[in-house]
Amino acid sequence: PVSILFELNANKMTAGVFRHGDLSSSQGAEILFQRDGKTATVHLVRYTDATSIRTNGKSDGSINLNPEGLRGSDEITMTLTAAVPLALKPEAKSAAVIGIGTGLTMHTLLQDLSLELVETVEIEAAMAEAARGFAPRNNSAFFDPRARIWIDDAKTFFSTRGRRYDILISEPSNPWVSGVSSLFTREFYQRIRSHLNPGGVLVQWFQLYEIDPSLLASVMRALGEAFPHYVVFAPSDHDVLIIASAEPIPLPPRAAVFGLPALAAELRNVHVLAPGDLDARYLGDRATLEPLFASYGMPANSDYYPVLDLNAARHRFTERTATDVVALLNAGVPVLDMLQPALQRRQVNPLHKGAGTFERVENTRLARYARDFLLARPPEPENIPALLQKDLELSKLRLIECREPKEQDVWLHSMINVARAVNPYLVPADANAVWARFAGSPCFASLHDFQRRWIALFGALGARDAARSADLASGLLAAQQDLTRDAREYLLMAGMAGHVAAGFPLRAKELWRRHEDRIRDAGRPVFRLLRCHAERETQPER
Repeated sequence: PVSILFELNANKMTAGVFRHGDLSSSQGAEILFQRDGKTATVHLVRYTDATSIRTNGKSDGSINLNPEGLRGSDEITMTLTAAVPLALKPEAKSAAVIGIGTGLTMHTLLQDLSLELVETVEIEAAMAEAARGFAPRNNSAFFDPRARIWIDDAKTFFSTRGRRYDILISEPSNPWVSGVSSLFTREFYQRIRSHLNPGGVLVQWFQLYEIDPSLLASVMRALGEAFPHYVVFAPSDHDVLIIASAEPIPLPPRAAVFGLPALAAELRNVHVLAPGDLDARYLGDRATLEPLFASYGMPANSDYYPVLDLNAARHRFTERTATDVVALLNAGVPVLDMLQPALQRRQVNPLHKGAGTFERVENTRLARYARDFLLARPPEPENIPALLQKDLELSKLRLIECREPKEQDVWLHSMINVARAVNPYLVPADANAVWARFAGSPCFASLHDFQRRWIALFGALGARDAARSADLASGLLAAQQDLTRDAREYLLMAGMAGHVAAGFPLRAKELWRRHEDRIRDAGRPVFRLLRCHAERETQPER
């Protein structure tokens, strides 16, 4: 007989080396809980900056238990997964959650005292046991009398219980994990719809890392076949929350959630201080985003055609990403706002809390600095990128202080960068003040006509004036043959967004046809979105 002895190192087993090819995360880790469950091996591991719950070595959520510590994206996402539907449906009385994770989503729901029942269904009992180790951050999940935790398969649980809910949150593990992808199928969404009360909402968390846009599109098609209405929020730069319903979803999120002391405290803990912090994470509704998802030509993810199950593991291995979808919030032209003219984003919190974990909040901080630099006594720059500072100084020097203002080749590039930094993030009134400062300078009247038209275009985009933006951008594209590639791309984006938003998609399509061969990376999501809207045959000219 031959005996083989080897050590099963628990720290190495929890490191997720299969995922990242790196054992460094196991160094200094302390295992707080270890259990071989019926469906997975579960660990609770304390690292230097967070505590993580892990299944078979893969993190399924982490929380920094130090009240003074930095908040990670997991913590922010879990809190907003509960808070966003509460803000959209403040009259909700019941909620259910698929997957306990850290228990923070369930805990956050229970901070709304108007909820009478919150149930969580978790397939692995060891997960629920391990999650207790996140106390006191998730205390309500285990000690609130309104809370119920059920150990069961989600499909079995809902089909046998027959209960309906006002909010149903699907927050399972990543779809490449064996068996999980069945919670993202057409059949699942059709079944789960029957467990919502009239006007109830499904909240679907979906990762954008280790996946690609085509798989997201397949899931969106499956969900869209079951729910006629949905809106999409981005709790972080690499996750989305899809809120779906059989009935129209009222927007914007209600500010009332910030008037609930316990819930507001949870939101403050993850740097969400004001209604504008929720608005900053709003991507769009079905009418805005469905053309983009449909353009990938993917079939609906189904139990009988499991697109996600067959491809998710491969995309994880090849490190694919769909985070460019969230990057639409940071396009240099306020495309999403222009495509949704009823959308009026409220202001992000003035302290810019959360700037380190969500790009749009950081970009809003920079936009407000740019506004103050151009309109008032320049503030002291704090963590301002050197290139933005240079562009601001050059634009102010040439066009406000009027030193050689006609040297267009010198200032146009800087002005385009200033417009990119300002227009998507400031409310129209603030953006208007910036461009009025340029238009009111002593040298504005002496500029060449095309120079004045550039400044007028920046002002029109800041005001979300679709028709004027389209007219000015199209005119500049036609008149200037020596445009840099950067300037041409900016004008094309502005012109197409303006034409589509103004109700003239065929004009946007023609603009694209004329200039697409001179565009870098014509397949990037912002141009893909505009092209999809321009090519919709069902959209008539106004």
